[in-house]
Parts: sequence; C-alpha cells; structure tokens
Amino acid sequence: MYQAPASEYWKGREDSSTDRDSFRFHQTVSLETIQTLDNAEKRIALVGFECEEGVRRNKGRLGAKEAPNKIRTFLSNIPSSVLGNYSLTDTGNVSCEGKNMEKAQMELGVHVEKLLAKKTIPIIIGGGHETFFGHYLGARSFLKKEARLGIINIDAHFDMRKDELPSSGTMFRQILEIDENADYLCIGIQPFSNTKALFQTADELGCSYFLENEVKENIHRIFQAIDQFSEDHDALIFTLCTDSISASEAPGVSAPAAFGLAVSDVRKLLNYIASKDNTISFDISEVNPAVDENDRTVRLGAALITEVMHTFSK
Repeated sequence: MYQAPASEYWKGREDSSTDRDSFRFHQTVSLETIQTLDNAEKRIALVGFECEEGVRRNKGRLGAKEAPNKIRTFLSNIPSSVLGNYSLTDTGNVSCEGKNMEKAQMELGVHVEKLLAKKTIPIIIGGGHETFFGHYLGARSFLKKEARLGIINIDAHFDMRKDELPSSGTMFRQILEIDENADYLCIGIQPFSNTKALFQTADELGCSYFLENEVKENIHRIFQAIDQFSEDHDALIFTLCTDSISASEAPGVSAPAAFGLAVSDVRKLLNYIASKDNTISFDISEVNPAVDENDRTVRLGAALITEVMHTFSK
C-alpha cells in the first residue's frame, strides 16, 4: 500500500538556480522513502493518504483520493523561504487497495509513527476524513497509551456515528470508545448537519465543541479553550476537514457547507493550534479535485498546509 515519492509532482518556475532566497519548494524538497529517512531536527514531512473508501461508505462525493498528488503540484511553486531553517521532505503515499480501508489506516499509522520517531513533524494529506484514524493510530503508538492525547478537529460534523461499518463519519467515536486517555475538541459544528442523537453522543462521550457561529462571533474565546486543552494534554494532534469551510470559498469538497467557516477564521485557528508547543502533527482531508472549480479548493488546501508548515517552523 506504500508508494515512494515521485518527482513528477514537484515541478515549476525557477527564478534562480543558485540564489537560495529565490528557491521554491520544487527546488528544495527532498524525496525520501520512509525506510531510508534518517533522524533530523527541524524537518517537516509530507505523506499522502490516497483513500476515499470511507467517503464511499458515508455516501459522499468521490474524488478525494486524488488530492495528495494534486495538492503537491500547487505546493511546488511556493517559496521555500516560508520554512525558515526547517526542511521539507516528501515521503510518498499510502494508498487504499480496493475496499481495504482499515488496512490502509493501519499502514498510515505505521508511517506516521516512524516519522514522529525520527523527530519529524508529519503533515498528512488526505483523502477522505477517514485519514484521521490512521493519523491517530500513528500518534498514539508513538506516544504510548499512558500519554494524555488531545485531538482537535475543525469540522462541520462530529464524525461520531455508530455505524456497523467504519467510515469517514465514525472515527472520533471509534477513538473515544477505545482510548480512555484521548479527548476530543471539535470546532465549527453545523447544527443543521448533525442530528440531535449526534449531539447527545458528543455529550455522553465528553466531547467539547464550538458551533460554527461561535467561531465567527468570538474566536478569542475558542483560543482560550485551546489554551486550556493544550495545558491538559501531553500532546495535541489536529485535523482540518475542508467541508467545514463555506462552499463559496471551498467548493471542491466531499460534503459542501452552505454556512461554513470563513477561510480567514480557519487560518487563525490553524496557526493558533500549530503554535502550541505540544502540537506534533496535522492532517487535511476531504479536498476533492474531481468536483473542484478551477482548482480553487486544491489551491486553498496547499495554502493552508503552507500556513501550518510556516507556523511549525517558527
């Protein structure tokens, strides 16, 4: 299920072949397999998760598996100076073979654990939001079961359904039911997109959450909640489901949100979470190139990843 990184996605304009201050990511990114990667300080590594089986099971719009490589092509031309003295490595993709989503999630978990063990900050490019369960498996394995793990999800949906078959809508319930040392903070919940039963489940499982309108009206209150959440946990991992963003700004997603978050607020949230000293990894999910408009959402995904990398590098 693992595919080595490919140079074909890292091409673009060259302002100079000698002046490093003029370089773009396609000139500086290193391509390394997870097996050959050495330990290194101040390194960020990309790993793609080419999977949309969870979206299919969740009856969403298919196409998210195309996002990892498509997003890479838009990261290529971004000035590499945004990382300061950090380096960027592409470690390839984990792909779902057929309907074997659970196997792919386990493989992604192995990949993420190895990156963390090599003192590297993983950024995972999904894929459907089932990406996060693999992200979680890797982080938890690295941290060991005793560590207090804080999970932050920027999302329109709780993704806490109790379906017979796991999907892109079940991950956080799966985690909370098996991991007594994990806690869940969800930001951007849409009242019209979650049933009363899902709100009850969130309360029963101790989930903390903020509604979409609360982000717009008082984001500083949410920053305070993030501060406390960070203090209460040994490590944070976070995820952005791009369907949390208003469809007018992010049309190419698996489940568009008519009343979603503004990109400006999402940027603030991402930067704030990434700035926490105990934040160790990030993933972006549900970008769907197959239904995008002139690559608007793919470009946005690349820009938001860059925001997070820039903050991590500080």
